[in-house]
Amino acid sequence: MMASSYNAKEEDGHHSGAAGHGGAGAVKSRKPDNTAFKQQRLPAWQPILTAGTVLPAFFVIGLIFIPIGIGLYVTSNNIKEFEIDYTGVDSNSPCYSCARNFSSNSTTPCTCSLNFTLEQPFESNVFMYYGLSNFYQNHRRYVKSRDDSQLNGDLSSLKEPSKECEPYRTSESFPIAPCGAIANSLFNDTLELYYVESNGTRNLVPLVKKGIAWWTDKHVKFRNPSGNSNLTIAFQGTSKPVNWRKPVFELDPLDSENNGFINEDFIVWMRTAALPTFRKLYRIIQKKPSTTPTLPSGRYILTVTYNYPVLSFDGRKRMILSTISWMGGKNPFLGIAYITVGSICFFLGADIPN
Repeated sequence: MMASSYNAKEEDGHHSGAAGHGGAGAVKSRKPDNTAFKQQRLPAWQPILTAGTVLPAFFVIGLIFIPIGIGLYVTSNNIKEFEIDYTGVDSNSPCYSCARNFSSNSTTPCTCSLNFTLEQPFESNVFMYYGLSNFYQNHRRYVKSRDDSQLNGDLSSLKEPSKECEPYRTSESFPIAPCGAIANSLFNDTLELYYVESNGTRNLVPLVKKGIAWWTDKHVKFRNPSGNSNLTIAFQGTSKPVNWRKPVFELDPLDSENNGFINEDFIVWMRTAALPTFRKLYRIIQKKPSTTPTLPSGRYILTVTYNYPVLSFDGRKRMILSTISWMGGKNPFLGIAYITVGSICFFLGADIPN
């Protein structure tokens, strides 16, 4: 009969012909050890979900989430933010001429000035951002087009960049430093801010260019080539990126701590954005030691050296001034999300059975 020929050892991988012999034909059992863990006999607890336990939980979650959401929403609304578009799409825009007549081969920079008014004073530190729209830094080939070893100062990668950098790997038989599409598309507009007093005097607002990059990027991920403190010699034998007007060792020649691969404008740009509309920190306007507002209300002038073309891909450029809070920049979504979820949970748990 079929049942009488059953052999438990054969099921475990043992064959009756080889089990009694220690020969090479013996097959090791694949049966797990007889332990509580491997045999899944560990004690377990499973809650019994009833209306009397679930609905009060929803009610408590609602009571917790709604105040948190209100706090987040109020905090976000207290953050002051001002944004101005300087793309130059409209014919009446001061930057229209620069946008239409831009040429990468031009040696004469094109500048334009935009007037705007701050209705309210900006207290504390003010952060200046540049914003781009319709720029897909999250494209797979774009994100991979870099050589992190080269950016970390590795000499061999400096002379022989990664193939991921193609087609921005070499130029005129010289290796490009920094190589890749991300570095090649570095944002290079220059922004200056002036405060106009009531008598018409223009005062330049001091902008701090250091401290805008992440500490780990500045001190760990990005390093200049070792062996020579003179960056002109350190980068000898390399070529600048195709779209750059000057080599990497001239990004900030007056400050050796902000030049080359450790230039903070360059580091900020190399941290790619997840969405096609994004902003990146450009400068910091530090709080004044007196009680005077950092940016008093009144008239301002934004002077732009227009170097970065965006009309070819229907992009937009903007400048943003913003204060921050303990939760970061202005973002009402998180508060709205907490209030929405809390309200749903509250109403679901309000009908608690007796």
